[in-house]
Amino acid sequence: MTAADVQATVPPRRRPSRTLRVGLVLVGLHLGIALLTLVWLPYDPTGTAGTRLEAPSWLHPAGTDRLGRDMLSQIMIGSRIALIVGTGAVLMGAAIGVTLGVLAAFATRFLDDVLAAALDILIAFPTLLLAMLVVAASERPSLGTATLALGIAISAIVARLSRILVKRVLRQDYVTAARTSGSSWPGIVFRHVLPNIWPTLSVNFALQFGLAVIAEASLSYLGLGPPPPNASWGRLLQEAQGTVFVAPFGAIAPGIALVTLVIGMNLLADGLRARNDPTQR
Repeated sequence: MTAADVQATVPPRRRPSRTLRVGLVLVGLHLGIALLTLVWLPYDPTGTAGTRLEAPSWLHPAGTDRLGRDMLSQIMIGSRIALIVGTGAVLMGAAIGVTLGVLAAFATRFLDDVLAAALDILIAFPTLLLAMLVVAASERPSLGTATLALGIAISAIVARLSRILVKRVLRQDYVTAARTSGSSWPGIVFRHVLPNIWPTLSVNFALQFGLAVIAEASLSYLGLGPPPPNASWGRLLQEAQGTVFVAPFGAIAPGIALVTLVIGMNLLADGLRARNDPTQR
């Protein structure tokens, strides 16, 4: 067999889809902005940088708000808050949800039915409503409280999906062979279960990240998110509500930032789904 024949038998590497690349660009843009805020901002987001309700200009590309604060600086801070809350909520939801899903799949039939019923009850509550209940039960709204509330809401969805995926993997022949050969349950979980359910879970995590960003903005809009001086996009939209007809860009700019991040995460999820789908390879 010649070298050309060997090369012909090797399947070509699949390039990332256009959807995945666009999603990575949008999310990477917000990530870069969030990291940039750690070392540089155009103006102090809490200080007066110009006159009230200025239109976009070279000095203030996104204009100023009703107190004369630079909108661009606040929107950049909002990217950092959105990524912190989204990442924290997804990590918390993944840790709790995957653990509960694996335990439910390995539990007895009675315990499995009890956990499944409890998860269905939690999922019946809308994510935003459940987050509002958790935040309302705390002493005062904060960045950590919003992240905790959204993480609890996400964990129920992840747990139910993990339970279904783990049960499907445990019925495979290679798991039966591993059990017959004497492999321990922890070994089966880390060697066979988690690697096989990760592709599907990664798509769900990307979707839940986008939903967490929207939920955090909604909480901030209702006054239940991170308090001032945290410049959450939801709080910026709430503050611009009263002046939307006088200075519409004050509501348009944070809205664009919110939409681009959520669309980026949804495109990222679609790209990961297409990449992990064997029927599209």
